[in-house]
Amino acid sequence: MRLLKTATCNLNQWAMDFDCNLKNIKESIAKAKEAGAVIRLGPELEITGYGCEDHFLELDTVNHAWECLKELLVGDWTDGILCSFGMPVIKGSERYNCQILCMNRKIIMIRPKMWLANDGNYRELRWFTAWKQRDQLVNFQLPKEISEALSQDSVPFGYGYIQFLDTAVAAEICEELFAPIPPHAELALNGVEVFMNASGSHHQLRKLDIRLRAFIDGCASVVVNGDLVAQGSQFSLKDVEVVIAQIDLEAVASLRGSISSFQEQASCKTRVPFVEARYNLCQSFNLKMCLSSPLKIKYHSPEEEIAFGPGCWLWDYLRRSGASGFLLPLSGGADSSSVAAIVGCMCQLVVKEIANGDEQVKADAIRIGQYKDGQYPTDSREFAKRIFYTVFMGSENSSEATKSRAKVLADEIGAWHLDVSIDGVISALLSLFQTVTGKQPQYKVDGGSNSENLGLQNIQARIRMVLAFMFASLLPWVHNKPGFYLVLGSSNVDEALRGYLTKYDCSSADINPIGSISKQDLRTFLRWAATHLGYASLAEIEAAPPTAELEPIRSDYSQLDEVDMGMTYEELSVYGRLRKIFRCGPISMFKNLCYRWGAKLTPQEVADKVKHFFKYYSINRHKMTVLTPSYHAESYSPEDNRFDLRQFLYNATWPYQFRKIDDLVHELDGDRVHLGESSELDKLRDASQGGGGMGVVAAGSGNPNVGL
Repeated sequence: MRLLKTATCNLNQWAMDFDCNLKNIKESIAKAKEAGAVIRLGPELEITGYGCEDHFLELDTVNHAWECLKELLVGDWTDGILCSFGMPVIKGSERYNCQILCMNRKIIMIRPKMWLANDGNYRELRWFTAWKQRDQLVNFQLPKEISEALSQDSVPFGYGYIQFLDTAVAAEICEELFAPIPPHAELALNGVEVFMNASGSHHQLRKLDIRLRAFIDGCASVVVNGDLVAQGSQFSLKDVEVVIAQIDLEAVASLRGSISSFQEQASCKTRVPFVEARYNLCQSFNLKMCLSSPLKIKYHSPEEEIAFGPGCWLWDYLRRSGASGFLLPLSGGADSSSVAAIVGCMCQLVVKEIANGDEQVKADAIRIGQYKDGQYPTDSREFAKRIFYTVFMGSENSSEATKSRAKVLADEIGAWHLDVSIDGVISALLSLFQTVTGKQPQYKVDGGSNSENLGLQNIQARIRMVLAFMFASLLPWVHNKPGFYLVLGSSNVDEALRGYLTKYDCSSADINPIGSISKQDLRTFLRWAATHLGYASLAEIEAAPPTAELEPIRSDYSQLDEVDMGMTYEELSVYGRLRKIFRCGPISMFKNLCYRWGAKLTPQEVADKVKHFFKYYSINRHKMTVLTPSYHAESYSPEDNRFDLRQFLYNATWPYQFRKIDDLVHELDGDRVHLGESSELDKLRDASQGGGGMGVVAAGSGNPNVGL
C-alpha cells in the first residue's frame, strides 16, 4: 500500500487584504500538519484573493504576493508538506495566474494556468495571459528578494508535473478541469496519480451537481477513482475549513491497470515534462492510519442554498464593512420578506457557529452587536434585535394585510420594527409640483393618463428609498449606537429583467441578497422557510398575489404585478433563460417558444408575447446600469455592471427582428394552433426538460398564462 494523507481547504479570502489572506493560509497549513497531511491545496489566487480584478494590473499586487510567499517560505510552514499557493506572476512581459508548488522552504515549480475563464462573471483574459507552451518547462528567474531569502536563483516554469520518489503530483487550475481536453487526461497517461485543482468558482443555484459530476468538485473535496472520500461545507461562516483524507494510491494504479484502453493510450502518450523531487510522500501499510471511505455526496436543496448562500454573504459583508447592522424596507410582500428571512437565517447561523466554538464569529458578533461584560449572542431573535431594523413605509394605497404581515414577520425574526406613513411627504411633494406647474396629477383609476399614473407611483417608490437611507444613517445615532446601517435591497432577477421597478426606488440599496434569484425560486424558498427557519407567517405571505400597492384600491380594481407587466413570473424566467443562457435574440426565442408553447398558443400569440418582452426589456435596460450589487445566484441575471454586458440604449421597436417574426407568423398561418396535446409532443417536452430532445426550449418553461 502507498498511503497518502491530503488536505484541501475552504478559505474565506478577501481581495487585496494580504494580512487576512496570509493569516488564513497559515492557519490552514497548521491544521493540515496537525492532521498529518503531506499535501495541502488552497483556492485559486489565494494570496491576493481571486476578486482583485483590475488591481491585478498593478505591480504592487504582484509584489505583495511575492512578499507573502517569502514569509511562508522562510518560516517552517512548508517543512515536510507540499503546498500549492495561488498568486499572479509576471514572466517577461506577461502576467500569469499561477500555482506555486513549494516544499521544505523551496519552490519546486511554478505552474501557470493554460485555459482561462472568460465568460459569465469571469474576465481572466483581461488580467492574465494563457500559458501556451506544452512541450517544455522553462527557467524562471526568481525576484532578487526571494532568491536571496531562499538561496534559490531560479525555478522550472510551465506545464508539467512533479515526480516524487513514490508518486507523481500535478496542479490543475479551475477552468482547466472543464476544458474539452483537460490537462489531467494527458497527465494521467504520464503516470500522475495526484491532481490538485485550485478553484475560484462562485456559487450559483443548482451548480454543485454540475461541478461534482465534472470532478466531484464544487467545495473543498477529495476524490479517489470517482468516489468522494472527503467533502467540506458548501456554505460556512468559518474563515478556514480544512478537509483531510487518507487514500491508498495503489487503488489508483490498480484501476488504471485494469482498463485496457488506458493502457493502450498510455503506451503512445505525448511526453509531459516533469521536475524531480527527491522526497517520499507516502507511507506503507499501517493499521494506525485509517483509510477514508466513499461518502454520500451532500447536496443542499435550492431553498437551502437561498438561505445559506446569501446568509453567509450578508454576514461577511456586515463584519467587513464596519457597519453596525442592516435596515430593510419591509413591505410585507414576497421579495422583501425573503430578504428579511435570509437575515434571520444569518442570525441563526451566527448563534449556531458561536455555540460550536468559532471564536472569530463570536468576536465579530460581540463587536457588531455591542455586547459588553463578557456577553455574546445566544439567541438569534435577541441578536437580530441589535443588528436588524425593518421599516414598513405605508401610504394610502397600502393595505392593512401587508402592514400586518410585515409586523408579524419582523416579530418572528426579532427585528426592531418601525411603522411609518409616507403620505405627508408625498403630499408635500405634490403640493410643490402643483405650485410650480399649476397641474395636479391623477391616478389612472381616477381618470388620469398613463404618465400621471406612473409619475404618482414613482414618487412613492423613490421616497421610500430616500427615507430608508435616512433611517439607516440616523437610527444608530437615535439609539446611541456607533456606526451606520447597510440598506438592503429586495428586487428579484425577473423584475430587473423586465424593468418592473422604479429607478432609484427600494431596489436601490447598499447590497441586495436576492438580486439574481427568480420569483419562482423565492416563492418556493418562502414555503420552505416558513417551516425550516420557524417564520410561520411566510406561508401567508407566499400565498398572497404579488402587488406593488402603488395605486389606489377600488372595489373593481386592485393592482397586481403580473397584470402590470403583461406577463407571468414563470414566463419571465423562460424569457430570461432563453435570452442569456441560450443566447437567443427575438427570432430564435420565437422559434423555440413556438415549439414549447405551440400546443396552447398560435404563432401569432407567441409572437406577441416575444415582442412584448423585448420591447419592455429594451426600454428598461438603462435601469440595469444602476442595479444594486447583489449576490450572484442565477445564470440569467441581467446585471449590467459585471455579468450581462450589453448596450443600454435600444431601438425598442426592433424593426428588423420583429419584421422577420411577422414573416414567419405569416408563413405558419399564424392564427392557428399547430401542435396538439399528443403523446409525441409530451415526449418532446420531457426530453427538453432533461436537456435533450428539441434543444434549448427553455428549461423549466411551462405553458404560458394565455390570458395575459
